[in-house]
Amino acid sequence: MAVPMEIDVWQGEIAELEVDALIVPATESLFMTIPVARAVKRRSGENVERDAVEQGPIEAGSAVVTSGGDLAAPYVIHAVAVGHDNRPDADRVRRAMHSALEIAARLGLDRLATAPIGLDRGVFTAEEGAGMLAEVLGERSTSGDSLPSSLVVAVISPAEATAYRAALEPLRTVRR
Repeated sequence: MAVPMEIDVWQGEIAELEVDALIVPATESLFMTIPVARAVKRRSGENVERDAVEQGPIEAGSAVVTSGGDLAAPYVIHAVAVGHDNRPDADRVRRAMHSALEIAARLGLDRLATAPIGLDRGVFTAEEGAGMLAEVLGERSTSGDSLPSSLVVAVISPAEATAYRAALEPLRTVRR
């Protein structure tokens, strides 16, 4: 099933991307300690983490938004998919992804970049995370929920790139 959006997988640091918002994995306390979030914090400045922490703690399956600080992206959406218990709970991951996409829709953000969500601390594999993202995008498309016009999945490793490309390829629309 194709979804009405452009989807790309890009291998590199998410903080470099010029989009409307970055979606990054977060802890329940919202401190930017997960490696991808730390890289974003280095480029965005301390205020992004401070603004996130002031909104927490939040439960796994939720998301909050902050400014992008010094990033090209004006917003950072912090998605908590894995709780402190490190329990593999696919429902929490999907809820966190939906929550992040709802925040983007509420703010009218159309071009998003996301890091892999749910892979922090090895709770899920890249294949599992990619499959959950594909499910969420497919569900939102089928139900008529808001989707951005473009989504870049920013991965670190070639293995992650392969997993996300394989899972997302069936969703890609043919653009003319």
